[in-house]
Amino acid sequence: MSTDSFNNDSDFLLLTGCTGLLGRYLLKDLLQLEIPLAVLVRPTRRQSASDRVENMLASWEQQLKQQLPRPHVIESDLSEESLGLSTEAEEWVKTHCSSVLHNAASLSFVSGPRDAEPWKTNLTGTENLLKFCRDTEIRNFHHVSTAYVCGARQGTIYENELDEGQTLSNDYEWSKLEAEKLIRSAEFLDSQTIYRPSIIVGDSENGFTTTFHGFYAALQLAYVVSKGLKQLPGDHQDLQFRVTLDGTEDKNLVPVDWVSSFISYTVSQQQLHNQTYHLTPQNPVTTQTIMNVLTSVNNTGDFTQLVGAETHVENPNEFERMFYENMQVYSSYWKNDPQFDTSNTREAAPHLPCPSMDEDMMMMLAKAAVDMEFRWRDLPVRTEAGITG
Repeated sequence: MSTDSFNNDSDFLLLTGCTGLLGRYLLKDLLQLEIPLAVLVRPTRRQSASDRVENMLASWEQQLKQQLPRPHVIESDLSEESLGLSTEAEEWVKTHCSSVLHNAASLSFVSGPRDAEPWKTNLTGTENLLKFCRDTEIRNFHHVSTAYVCGARQGTIYENELDEGQTLSNDYEWSKLEAEKLIRSAEFLDSQTIYRPSIIVGDSENGFTTTFHGFYAALQLAYVVSKGLKQLPGDHQDLQFRVTLDGTEDKNLVPVDWVSSFISYTVSQQQLHNQTYHLTPQNPVTTQTIMNVLTSVNNTGDFTQLVGAETHVENPNEFERMFYENMQVYSSYWKNDPQFDTSNTREAAPHLPCPSMDEDMMMMLAKAAVDMEFRWRDLPVRTEAGITG
């Protein structure tokens, strides 16, 4: 495949956020496209930046049964001035990098001060990265935003729209909206390409995921409830589990492998830059379908009932109380989605249609998460010097 945006080995793409779910797919897909890649990675208490990347790539190589190229790894922290880079590292970027793909993000929905998440990563991190790009003369900016910068708007949401005076549902949406506005106001940039995925779930082929938010949080709670019920004496005939949904609400779920494939392809094609793309499905799933999956996987269908979005659950039992207390942070997650226009997306890559997120696909994703026990960690890599990570 042609990668006309990157013409030589000194023309690197700088990627942030490669250790998250979408990021690890972008890392793999971009390397497979043979795009020269540099990654900004924050070390952890247990792993260096290089070890984190090496462990991910080893996992990919085991799955793909093939070797992948290695990116140039730069230890970094987006919350710091100059991204925490040394003078030498900053000079390397200035010499080698012409574009950036900003994927790093906090998915926290919890409200907090501007120096806490999600603001720290989503807004301050973006602001610091833009300043760094200006200083290092990077003028092509690709940014992973979210379709939910539309907030509580209904009707059709067009790709060229951003701030329409909408009400925002949580600090995550606020921080992503403000970050997009920062990028659009950066006059030094030659191109600003925005990707707005909706709710990202696992791999459409095998259900793999590394994060368990939203749909997965509800699935995990239902799983815990189901296990608790099995420990109760009796036949549970009098038990009820009331869910405050109508069943008709539309939710836009998209598989991570498709989102990554589209972004990677678009990054590689210069004629597709400087646009905004809604990465949303043609056919959303209803909350009834989601509940069918949750109850089927957890064998709770006999006593689970959708009671309506406007219903207040009176005298909740122990399991209802636990569910709603833990799902409160995702209260905005279950609202009815608007219709997202995808004209730019369909025109840019008609050969990459979004896989159909039907009940069978949802069942596969749910069973994969249960089999993973709702957790994932890359295995440490054995090297000649010992075990990394």
